[in-house]
Amino acid sequence: MSPIEAPTAAACRNLGTLAAVAITLLATACGGEAPPAPAAAPPEVTVVTLKAQTVQLTTELPGRTTAYHIAEVRPQVDGIILKRLFTEGAEVKAGQPLYQIDPALYEAAYKSAKADAAAAAGLAERYQLLIDANAISRQTYDDAVAAKLRAEAQLETARINLRYTKVLAPISGRIGRSAVTVGALVTARQATALATIQQLDPIYVDATQPSRTLLRLQRELASGQIKSVGEQQAEVRLRLEDVGLYEHPGKLQFSEVEVDPNTGSVTLRAVYPNPQRLLLPGMFVHQTVQEAVVESAILVPQQAVTRTPRGEATAMVVNDQNKVETRVFKTERTIGDQWLVTEGLEPGERVIVEGVLKVTADAEVKAIERAADAAPATASTAAAEHTK
Repeated sequence: MSPIEAPTAAACRNLGTLAAVAITLLATACGGEAPPAPAAAPPEVTVVTLKAQTVQLTTELPGRTTAYHIAEVRPQVDGIILKRLFTEGAEVKAGQPLYQIDPALYEAAYKSAKADAAAAAGLAERYQLLIDANAISRQTYDDAVAAKLRAEAQLETARINLRYTKVLAPISGRIGRSAVTVGALVTARQATALATIQQLDPIYVDATQPSRTLLRLQRELASGQIKSVGEQQAEVRLRLEDVGLYEHPGKLQFSEVEVDPNTGSVTLRAVYPNPQRLLLPGMFVHQTVQEAVVESAILVPQQAVTRTPRGEATAMVVNDQNKVETRVFKTERTIGDQWLVTEGLEPGERVIVEGVLKVTADAEVKAIERAADAAPATASTAAAEHTK
């Protein structure tokens, strides 16, 4: 056939399309109906079925470690440092010699004062015999006794100054770097400390918290929800950044609360044993207070929760007809990556965690249960407190 006589494939398709349109128009004109369009498949969403479970509530208090006692070592007499008697960074005991100041001048002063005291004592004894015989006046005798007492006081001062040439540790603890070297001149009551000693066993942990946290913890301690280890003391555990849970429990001391007058926040102080000196001053740590155990608790993943402009918690729930409902509920606090629900959601309900943006209320959906290991829940630590 010639090119004029042979239609192309595209032309054939166009003719087929026109024929289908003509048939549709003819059927409509004759009172018929067009065939219905195929129904779209419902969108898929990922859900989590809520379950009742037992949850241990805890409160996490971030804080920093502080030495139990801190003492700055300063000289109490003037002189030249002859020896340093300790190793920097070592443990020292209270009363242990740390520095030796040149004692030559103080030894001489002590010997002189000792001689003066002996002479004054002898004179007073001789005057005692004379006053008994009425050989001297009472005033002369009293002057001799006063001179004896002054000489004894000067002897004691000389003895103290000589003892101060050995600079002793005021407390037991770990001593830091020395600020002076052998040969340095030091003076009594100087501003610069020779060294600093910090007692590390036990050790403090100070945590700054809102005042409402203090009031709630005190209320729970009084009601017995928090384990008490003494009057106005609760048991706390410590978690370190790299080694996990600290083996020794501590005591949270509500009696040693400090309030910041500018912010109204409070500093809660806890004390921990530190026999291995694992905790050092200035470390950032997390301490937890074990609170009540909640039976039949409902936990909903945080990713499923949104907030209204009024701050109400909402979630999208798939009902028995596989249709979406918007649910408003109340939460108390976060537990790991989940919210603790107090009202508005029940066990067995399916909450949408993925695909929320694809659906609206009353829409029909295909619900797929999230795998158990897809997003592990942590219910051991209450990282933040929210009351709604």
